[in-house]
Amino acid sequence: MLTTAEILKRVRHIEIKTKGLSNHIFAGEYHSAFKGRGMSFSEVREYTPGDDVKTIDWNVTARFSHPFVKVFEEERELILMLLVDVSGSSLFGTHQRLKRELITELSAVLSFSAATNNDKVGVIFFSDKVEKFIPPKKGRSHILRIIRELIALEPAQTGTTNIKAGLEYLNRVMKKRSITFLLSDFISEPYEQALQLAARRHDLVGIQVHDKHDRDLPAAGLVQAMDAESGNLQWIDTDDKATRMQYAKAFDDHKRYCVQSFRKSGASLIDVRTDGDYVKELQTFFKAR
Repeated sequence: MLTTAEILKRVRHIEIKTKGLSNHIFAGEYHSAFKGRGMSFSEVREYTPGDDVKTIDWNVTARFSHPFVKVFEEERELILMLLVDVSGSSLFGTHQRLKRELITELSAVLSFSAATNNDKVGVIFFSDKVEKFIPPKKGRSHILRIIRELIALEPAQTGTTNIKAGLEYLNRVMKKRSITFLLSDFISEPYEQALQLAARRHDLVGIQVHDKHDRDLPAAGLVQAMDAESGNLQWIDTDDKATRMQYAKAFDDHKRYCVQSFRKSGASLIDVRTDGDYVKELQTFFKAR
């Protein structure tokens, strides 16, 4: 259990690192990827003294024989929702950082990018159930609260990750369309139908976070391993080639299901590894949109 001082220290460290990335790298690209014109057409009304003549609608003016102007309004603010997997498997990592630490950094970068764009940010934390919901709000203090929860939240989960539960909760609480990033290793119970429904209602982007050894089991002899989500212990002969092949196949099956599910739903999917460059992956995604 982290002390309050340790949590605040980590929050400050993540803020400095990720806010800098957001301000100097992602802010403009986030805006371009998810925000259209700064102003959108609202209505036509009669001209009144003081109106900018550049806004005159000449077609309507000619039709009614007196001047009308086009009225524009600022596009409504966007809402960024983060669906964050805090299940036991997120506490695994063998290269540079844990999956949970990478998810925290990614969430912070996206949150600060949205804040720079004056958008609201909300979070749904889930494991085998929804653990916590932070409604969308603006402001630095709100973003820092989100980061604190990302660092300190200890899930009460006891079962397998349930992405379906997180997506269904999103659809219940978010009536307005949002930009939704789903951050998980996607080692979960089936979620394809919930994903399709959420992708119809929201601009949905999955970020699959994984570690090299999620797939490649190192040959280290007989080891005792614990399932991070069930807590079950078992002995595994990692020198056995068939065991290592079975381990790799299980990961490949999960990966294939994830890719196919996102493709069918029309949602986007980004792949990020704990020893990879997530800055490059996010930039590539934003530019592609």
